[in-house]
Amino acid sequence: MGGRAEIGSLILLGLVRRLKAAYVRFDVLPLRGLGRMPLDVTVAIEAKRRKPHVDELERWNIGRHEIVREDCITALRSMPDASVDVIVTSPPYNIGVAYKTYDDKRPRAEYIAWLRGISRELSRVLKKEGSFFLNVGSTNSDPWIPMDVAGAFRDTFVLQNHIVWAKSIAIGDDTVGHFKPITSRRFMNQNHEAVFHFTQNGTASIDRLAVGVPFKDKSNIARWGHSRDRRCAGNVWFVPYQTVRSKAQKFNHPAGFPVGLPKRCLQLHGLENAVVLDPFLGAGTTLIAAEQLGMRGIGIEIDPHYAAVAMTRLQSEIDRGKG
Repeated sequence: MGGRAEIGSLILLGLVRRLKAAYVRFDVLPLRGLGRMPLDVTVAIEAKRRKPHVDELERWNIGRHEIVREDCITALRSMPDASVDVIVTSPPYNIGVAYKTYDDKRPRAEYIAWLRGISRELSRVLKKEGSFFLNVGSTNSDPWIPMDVAGAFRDTFVLQNHIVWAKSIAIGDDTVGHFKPITSRRFMNQNHEAVFHFTQNGTASIDRLAVGVPFKDKSNIARWGHSRDRRCAGNVWFVPYQTVRSKAQKFNHPAGFPVGLPKRCLQLHGLENAVVLDPFLGAGTTLIAAEQLGMRGIGIEIDPHYAAVAMTRLQSEIDRGKG
């Protein structure tokens, strides 16, 4: 985007549209600041003032990616059958996380029934040989959440791999990684989450060596007939968070994952130029991973604030790639 005049015109266009619309909408992505206030902040402020119309399907194209601001099931129903290669997502856990608009404390039966409806739509849009990676955490007081959530998808998908995402690990007298410490006489710190790898029939091919590791004993390469110094790393992945000191560094999202997690999932599926879907986009991390791997991403997010954050992050990642 070149020239101050052009940027000013786009800013003015956005402001006019906000005045005319019942909800904030931009046909151009807010990329630069207005004075000292970034435009994505003004979007968040305006979104807080106005209740979004959930019957309006809002779409933004950023590079080769698309972000849809809408209820998950409504947006999925607008998608064609067998149009997605890989799904990577983390749904609300129903543990009372303080999202900006979503109520994360439903009755358990209602929550599971809601997930079953989403499961049917995800199965419809996922290709026959596609992969669906579902990240779910838990709490010490409710440790059954990952199993209950996985069970909601059991009638629709086949569980092909169960991956443990280790956020912190103790090795001898040392620890590596980050976790949220708790003070308790009963419970230990929660240092891992589940990643369930679902497929349509349990027979989807994966690229195990794309996320593999070198052999420790190099003599095993020839002994076992391997063509290169690479072996399967297994189903325990150590993917730490970056060190942060404020919520803003986590994009003010209470339950995001590091970009390394969806990136490993996409690499494991092993399809170049894949179409990637995240139906609970949050701050946009899955689409950041898709951009880094040259894939096309589709993200669905009901919250206008997080949708704005995801757009800004994604455009920044695209600009970084051009630099």
